[in-house]
Amino acid sequence: MIKVGITGGIGSGKSFVCKIIKDMGYPVYSCDDEAKRLMNESRAIHEELTKLIGTDAYIHDGTKGTVTLNKPAVAKFVFANASNAEQINGIVHPAVKTDFGEWAKAQTSRIVFQESAILFESGFNDTVDKTIEIYAPLDIRIERAMKRDNASKEQITSRIAMQMDEEEKKLLADFCIINDGKDNLVSQIDAVINTILKSGR
Repeated sequence: MIKVGITGGIGSGKSFVCKIIKDMGYPVYSCDDEAKRLMNESRAIHEELTKLIGTDAYIHDGTKGTVTLNKPAVAKFVFANASNAEQINGIVHPAVKTDFGEWAKAQTSRIVFQESAILFESGFNDTVDKTIEIYAPLDIRIERAMKRDNASKEQITSRIAMQMDEEEKKLLADFCIINDGKDNLVSQIDAVINTILKSGR
């Protein structure tokens, strides 16, 4: 089995590319979605986050018998100190890596994909054989993100400034797919997948 990581900055169209790949019949693991699930379902994460943040980390509903992540409390903790996000990542990222490995073992496809906005920053690239950067020019990314999130240009540019530079990601990635609305996206995806399958790893 070949494991492929897919990354891209805000507004690059990474999730759209992953939808196309899913429609082609290939399994795609979303690190963001699964991290959210694990933060709610994993007893180990629950215990570690409670130690780190306090009892406010989770909301316990005695009536329904449910325990859910207290997002406002976690967000408050993250923004209180620059190192707090790293501490949370130190708890969540290893769990996501393990979960991805287990998920991949359960798949029957010759090739599986992992979607992560922070593939290189998180070290998730260590869990895959090949990496793909979804790239779009900055002005297009800003325009897309403004429409998608109903946000101002200043808000989007501020978020982008917090991410790894896209040019740097292009150099780190094994493949780059251009999603500028001009180059044919499906043919690029096909070509990359075929190249990876032919390489055998």
